[in-house]
Amino acid sequence: MGKSRRPVAALTLAALMLASCGGGDGGTLGGGPVTVTPTPSPTPTPTPNCALASRQAFAKAVIDEWYLFPGNVASGVNPGSYSDVQSYIDALVAPARALNKDRFFTYITSIAEEEAYYTSGSSAGFGVLMAYDEVNQRIVVAEAYEGAPAFAAGIDRGTAIVGIGTNSGNVRTVANIVAAEGVQGLTGALGPNDPGVSRVLRITDAAGTRDVTVAKADYALDPVSDRYGAKIITEGGRSYGYLNLRTFISSADDQLKTAFADFRAQGVTDIIVDFRYNGGGLVSTANLMGDLMGAGRAGQMFSQTSFRPEKFRENGEHLFAPVAQSIAPTRIAFIGTGSTASASELVINSMLPYLGANMALVGSNTYGKPVGQIALDKAECDDRMRVVAFATANSAGQSDYYDGLASKIPNSCAANDDLGAPLGDPREASIRAAIDFLAGHVCMARIADASAGAAARGSRKAPPAAPAMLMPERPSAAQRELPGLF
Repeated sequence: MGKSRRPVAALTLAALMLASCGGGDGGTLGGGPVTVTPTPSPTPTPTPNCALASRQAFAKAVIDEWYLFPGNVASGVNPGSYSDVQSYIDALVAPARALNKDRFFTYITSIAEEEAYYTSGSSAGFGVLMAYDEVNQRIVVAEAYEGAPAFAAGIDRGTAIVGIGTNSGNVRTVANIVAAEGVQGLTGALGPNDPGVSRVLRITDAAGTRDVTVAKADYALDPVSDRYGAKIITEGGRSYGYLNLRTFISSADDQLKTAFADFRAQGVTDIIVDFRYNGGGLVSTANLMGDLMGAGRAGQMFSQTSFRPEKFRENGEHLFAPVAQSIAPTRIAFIGTGSTASASELVINSMLPYLGANMALVGSNTYGKPVGQIALDKAECDDRMRVVAFATANSAGQSDYYDGLASKIPNSCAANDDLGAPLGDPREASIRAAIDFLAGHVCMARIADASAGAAARGSRKAPPAAPAMLMPERPSAAQRELPGLF
């Protein structure tokens, strides 16, 4: 039946995650309370002990037992020198980070917050993705989510935010905020992502410049937009399937099946998969996506995971398990950016051995995260430890894409993320390039190998060619998977 072949111990890794982020980190595989069999040390103590030292000890024990790069953990780090758990974790994994193996992928987070997001996309905020345009000193909205406060206030893709205030009398320009406090000052000015936090945003769009007051609220993210998330584009007598998946969460599963059922019913085998802002998420949903593109491949390998040598019993693989809605793609154009990471990259990389030259990466280079995390909980403290514990590879064993996937894919077609055009619109630059590839045209320009991956690491100093996703120093679970979310 083509199921994932994985030992019992690994099957209980209910939240084995591929984290990601266009500017940092994040990711997931599975969902719900995390257990590992055999039960690893440390186990939660019967009496709650949530003192800083106890929480730091928990994090250290998880790293000692599961970290994929045990030889790249700093020794002699004094936990007493750090005032919070994450700073201590950062010090422990600093050697791996210096080698580009762990770009803030190992972290402590909230169990409750994470499970709310991965189950239904529950989050709080304005409900938009924001990019900072350094050249024009403004914030540009890359995407706005239906049902969230910003969209209800008339803010959508392409809207520019040129000022931020807590009331109409203290609106500061984006330029002034950055001049005084740096780019991180913008995240501070936008306020915490708590329900009820209100900001006056000075916006510019086709209707002109005006001030709008928007209050942050809880909302559930729709992973496949009802406006443009799945559609058939007909052009030149040919039909192309378009799918924009915002994030890999469990509520996406039925939506993906519905989209591919439509593709199948209409005989569409040339498809565009738009992952441009998708920082990752549940590997279970990534595997389903592979199954939906795996008609005729039952039992063949989609992807494989490898833990450190002493944890080899946790190694596993996912075999294609086609479902009623599955199609056999003839050609696929994946749209990516530096925000495309983790589970998104897993899907792209896993399809490469089967499509080869009939597949393209369109847009810009992906983030570069061929490793994933497991999650272990100190439940009494609402602490979930995400630790890099495994590497992921495709059926050909290709896994070394820390610098992004552009150099690994025979066809990579450079294209802008055209914020002036709606997503799903064939006139938008990246979608236009994707259609051209599917129609048999040669890419006009190749993505510069590793450009976005290097930029995301901050290893190159060059003027930004496009707005860069705005990221806080300590992103939430949702922001790890959706870079730029506020």
